[in-house]
Amino acid sequence: MLKGIRVVDFSNYLPGPFATLRLAELGAEIIKIEPPGGDPARHTGISKNGTGIIFQANNRQKKSMTLNLKHKEGVETALKLISSADVVIESFRPGVMEKHGLGFEDAKKVKPDIVYCSITGYGQEGKLSRLGNHDINYMALSGILAQFKDKTGRPVHPSITLADYLGGFAANERILAGLVSRSLTGNGSYHSISITDQLVSLLGNHVMVEKELKQARGIPILNGSIISYALYETSDGRYMSLGALEPKFWQNFCQAHGREDWITEHFSKTEDTNPVFQEVTALFKSKTFYEWIEFAQKVDCCLAPVLEIGELQDNPYFKEKQLIFKSPWGDYQVKMHSDLPQKTLTPPPKKDEHKEEILENILI
Repeated sequence: MLKGIRVVDFSNYLPGPFATLRLAELGAEIIKIEPPGGDPARHTGISKNGTGIIFQANNRQKKSMTLNLKHKEGVETALKLISSADVVIESFRPGVMEKHGLGFEDAKKVKPDIVYCSITGYGQEGKLSRLGNHDINYMALSGILAQFKDKTGRPVHPSITLADYLGGFAANERILAGLVSRSLTGNGSYHSISITDQLVSLLGNHVMVEKELKQARGIPILNGSIISYALYETSDGRYMSLGALEPKFWQNFCQAHGREDWITEHFSKTEDTNPVFQEVTALFKSKTFYEWIEFAQKVDCCLAPVLEIGELQDNPYFKEKQLIFKSPWGDYQVKMHSDLPQKTLTPPPKKDEHKEEILENILI
């Protein structure tokens, strides 16, 4: 789809590299520009082969070249690369690329139709824009983290950096929109992605519910407060997710257990004072996790297991799609686009691995 599109990627760590990995799987050529010491992600969460896991998981299908952007020669080379590119993506603090002479206005001088995307935590302007920040900060400030609380009301520390990934998705959305616009108008464009703002965009329902109903946890029937849409523990300490919102699915669940008397309690509360909730809870605890999985495959009632990461690869659903696969270089990777055929894979590049190729074939 994106064959012939060249992306010059100045980003580090996760949001930008995740975005360009998705573009790479769509066929784009990704030239990763690293500082002399390499992307810091190369040293984050060291894997068995000595490479940072975050880097290893998000940088296959890319070319690497190091440039010292504090030196004139490095900036000149970067501008030459930009002049041959379709897209620039960067994730520095506001003003850094401009300071180096590589901002959007500088890029336009050498490539008028460039699509330029900046990823930051808080945008290009404002009091917070130049402060250091990470995923946990974006989630906290946006209101997203307050949606993940335990029974005591304490926020639960997430074990996945949702904000970073969403920032990558948002960057791709704008880059692709920019490419479409360029094909229609011939003009380049600038796109500023604030990760925090993207998180807030997920809260349209929540904001309206809070203003209209004065409830802070979103749409009531979706927040675990009704018995037909909740998490239940099994006899062996695992969990199942029941999402039987529509009457037909709840009826299927109830009738499969010979409990037609539960059908009218479809939207009753997940409260200990509710006898039907206590009975449903007891029912789930009467069977093992795998017995419930077998049941979910036979009865159409919107029931799915809460899988652990180590179970994904061998789960029939993911196994059929080969969504998680062992790479030719020995580690495990995750496909970005499950519906697309797997192309020839190249491993995450060694630092500066493609410098000569880029100098000889691109910067001629």
